[in-house]
Amino acid sequence: MFRTRFAPSPTGYMHIGNLRTALYAYLIARQADGKFILRIEDTDQNRNVPEAVQAIYNGLKLAGIEYDEGPDKDGGFGPYVQSQRLPIYAEYAQKILDSGHAYYCFCQKEDKPALEETGERVQGYRDPCRSLSEEEARVKFAQGIVPVVRQRIPEGTSTFYDHVYGEITIDNSQLDDQVLLKSDGFPTYNFANVVDDHLMAITHVIRGQEYLTSTPKYNLLYEAFGWNRPEYIHLPHIIREDGGKLSKRAGDPSFEDLVRMGYLPQAIVNYVALLGWNPGDEREFFLLADLVEAFDMNRINKSNAAFSFDKLRWLNGEHIRALDPEGFHNFALPYYPQSLTGFDLRQLSALIQIRTENLTDIPGLVGFFAELPEYEADLFVHQKSKSTLESSRMVLEAVLPIFDALDEWNNESLFAVLKTFANKAGFKVGTVMWPIRTALSGQETSPGGATELAALLGKEETLRRISLGLEKLG
Repeated sequence: MFRTRFAPSPTGYMHIGNLRTALYAYLIARQADGKFILRIEDTDQNRNVPEAVQAIYNGLKLAGIEYDEGPDKDGGFGPYVQSQRLPIYAEYAQKILDSGHAYYCFCQKEDKPALEETGERVQGYRDPCRSLSEEEARVKFAQGIVPVVRQRIPEGTSTFYDHVYGEITIDNSQLDDQVLLKSDGFPTYNFANVVDDHLMAITHVIRGQEYLTSTPKYNLLYEAFGWNRPEYIHLPHIIREDGGKLSKRAGDPSFEDLVRMGYLPQAIVNYVALLGWNPGDEREFFLLADLVEAFDMNRINKSNAAFSFDKLRWLNGEHIRALDPEGFHNFALPYYPQSLTGFDLRQLSALIQIRTENLTDIPGLVGFFAELPEYEADLFVHQKSKSTLESSRMVLEAVLPIFDALDEWNNESLFAVLKTFANKAGFKVGTVMWPIRTALSGQETSPGGATELAALLGKEETLRRISLGLEKLG
């Protein structure tokens, strides 16, 4: 059975790279009827942000990505929170010490200011403590020096196969004797993720390509314990269109930021899936269920993927138009101005759905319903509909009493009346509709035609705005 995992560190927010890693791991597991596991890797206590764990849960829920095992998941092996598993890492640290593949390091930070007890990579570093005898180590312990545990990197080379990048060989001299267990008893990421991936029977490890150079160290740990390696799938970077790295510090948005910016979660998931993968055909619109069916890890690209807001906006519009009317209305409601009272908002949602590409478009699309904007009489001139100032004045003067006499006020009846009037007056329908729509909206474009706007505005407000239009026309 395929078993994949999403193992974020709670150090901030759900950035786009995190979302893609979770999504690909989820799709690979679901397509194979396997299991998708959530693991919170919170062993770096200095970097943990308490609210970030909730952000992880919120992000997965927004994306529709359901995990099978992990924190607060009934029926699983969880909770998989690394800070709650310290005795396990201590046990395996002792095992690797006993086998000679690791050693105690008593060096203090002040002795090596360039090194930190974080497991950060220092290329080719070989600690002097790796040659300490047992007697020398006992003396250090007796002096009250609390050591870290370091991996003993052997001589030679390390080769592994990655599903995206193929066979990779690295000379072990480039690998540092990384810290496995810190002096406070917490494991480093580099140690805990190997132990947990083995104990959780992870078959496929999906992560960013920045971990390619660390993978040989992980493989040496697998070999030291006598464990089978998982399959590796390293993902290309997601970059900005200018070639820079996506970064919160540079103002790049997180997943939840994008949702707050008016993008549908399902559209973001769809777009993120395409950042590094393609279905092999011309399709670009996918719901999550479609992605489960279509995703093929053999089609993950090696090259970096550029994040384009223009492409996301287009795809967001496609997803908005694919929503059922009630679904769109529920998304739209929070974006309607508070001043928009007395209107049938469901009818308004039906009117604007096809014209909305981003939910933040909505206030601009509907604002004129609450308050007619200032506009110039030149707006009544329109070449395509053959509307002039004179024809517009004639139309508005003629329809004002017609509308005033109407008892039935809806889009259908209004359209029928105006079409009859146009035929009798010898006008094209567009020549009649343009000045009415202009008077009702005060805008060059609007979400809906003349009769749709009139139906929503109501009889009294429609007559008032037509009268204002006539004043502008003199």
